Amino acid sequence: METALGLARRGLGRVWPNPAVGCVLTVAGNDGRPRIVGRGWTQPGGRPHAETQALSRAGSQAKGATAYISLEPCAHTGETPPCAGALIEAGISRAVVALEDPDPRVSGKGIAALKKAGITVDVGLCGHQAEEVNAGFLMRVREGRPLVTLKLATTLDGRIATHRGESRWITGEVSRRAVHGLRLRHDAVMVGSGTAQADDPDLTCRLPGLEAASPVRVVMDARLRLPLTSRLVRYAEQVPTWLVTRADGDKSRLEAYGNCGVEVMKNGCDRDGYLDPLETLEALAKRGVTRVLVEGGGSLASALLGRSLVDRLVWFRAPRVMGGDGLAAVAPFGVGELSMTADFTRLAVRASGEDIVEIYGRKA
Repeated sequence: METALGLARRGLGRVWPNPAVGCVLTVAGNDGRPRIVGRGWTQPGGRPHAETQALSRAGSQAKGATAYISLEPCAHTGETPPCAGALIEAGISRAVVALEDPDPRVSGKGIAALKKAGITVDVGLCGHQAEEVNAGFLMRVREGRPLVTLKLATTLDGRIATHRGESRWITGEVSRRAVHGLRLRHDAVMVGSGTAQADDPDLTCRLPGLEAASPVRVVMDARLRLPLTSRLVRYAEQVPTWLVTRADGDKSRLEAYGNCGVEVMKNGCDRDGYLDPLETLEALAKRGVTRVLVEGGGSLASALLGRSLVDRLVWFRAPRVMGGDGLAAVAPFGVGELSMTADFTRLAVRASGEDIVEIYGRKA
């Protein structure tokens, strides 16, 4: 099952709106120990599914095999035939499923179909790890929004730029490469218009050989401040770029973005005129997005933290101190007492070149 989970992780960021699933088929070897005869994982775009891949590789050896699957096999016919049916037709004898799929189209139906066909089914092995792998997919199904990871790259005292706006580069090269890896594992990367203006970022994955795996780029821009000459706009036809703005935005400006290949998403605002972050996330989920990486700036970070919408926090800290002259990573979000803070649980701390990276999960 750990192998199946490792295979599933290969699909993160590239299989949405589908879950990232891994499947391993084993038979008893001559020495009585399990021998892998087929393995597969969900392919880019969500098809073929993991089970189909594993069965194809196993061929006739799938008959009588045990299938280890990181998520319950589908039992409905969509753009591909149901995987539960394929496993039954292949003649497997046992299925070990890490996690039941909460999608109403599946939710127990795949397991029931396997059992009805006389296949032994065990559920729950490595279930916690399977939940973590598909945390984004599960959140979209259960809560109607994607998983949100906030990435911060700061000094030790939480500053992201000097008072003059200089920010390149606070953290080192190893940390910057790690951020490209984060982008690879997310469906979309989001920034506010201020960050887009100040940094003119690409927001792509520039790891060698993985450039085509760049996520959708999402810009929160209530006032349509994103320059038409920015890199996000200029290369919108090569890398999907979505601009989230107010419903009453200037029509000629919106048309100009559209002519450049930018897709405009019109969103509601709160009473202060800011874009509603939850409404935006729900709109992204309806488009199939399961995992969003937020890369700034401070106002967007505060809007999400203030609404308890940050599920993971990945914080890169450089070994330098800037003091109060620097720009804070998170803008004020109305904290008047400790009970109003956004609280997290530390999951990991490790070195990142000369920097350190801390990973946190939102407290329930």
